[in-house]
Amino acid sequence: MTSKYSICVFCGSRTGTDPAYIEAATALGAAMADRGWRLVFGAGDRGMMGAVSDAVATGGGKRMGIIPEHLVGFEAKNVDLGGAIVTDDMHSRKKLMFVNSDAVVVLPGGAGSLDEFFEVLTWAQLGLHKRPIVLANINGYWDPLIALVDHVIAQGFADPSLKSFFTVADDVAQTLDHLAP
Repeated sequence: MTSKYSICVFCGSRTGTDPAYIEAATALGAAMADRGWRLVFGAGDRGMMGAVSDAVATGGGKRMGIIPEHLVGFEAKNVDLGGAIVTDDMHSRKKLMFVNSDAVVVLPGGAGSLDEFFEVLTWAQLGLHKRPIVLANINGYWDPLIALVDHVIAQGFADPSLKSFFTVADDVAQTLDHLAP
């Protein structure tokens, strides 16, 4: 299978408390494999990250894992890293994930996922890219983040155009609609 389109997926190395999160990760990975889209991800085998990756692999899809050396024993304990790229640090990981993708999806996650979202959002705001960024707002997970962005705009720290650099999708089907090349 030749991958014509690569999706960088940022998400948690944990599963979270709502089963809908892991279901969405699995559904996204399966849909990506069905479409022949390559997954670019953090190379972990745990949580949301592992679920997306496993679903892509089960569907016969392509994966590109990128992980910093210090996380190999934590996020990728049970994965064969033979095909993964191991970086020196987190910044290099994020940069390689981004430059090897055509679009970004942010599934539910923690501080790392927020960091990744804000970095690619800032790059878009600065005109460094025009790739789609989709917040997969599964069961309203990202509602507080969206409210924070609205607050930042309302308080004059960002132009209203900031919201034009990302799209909010309520489920995997909408996420896929926003990614279609």
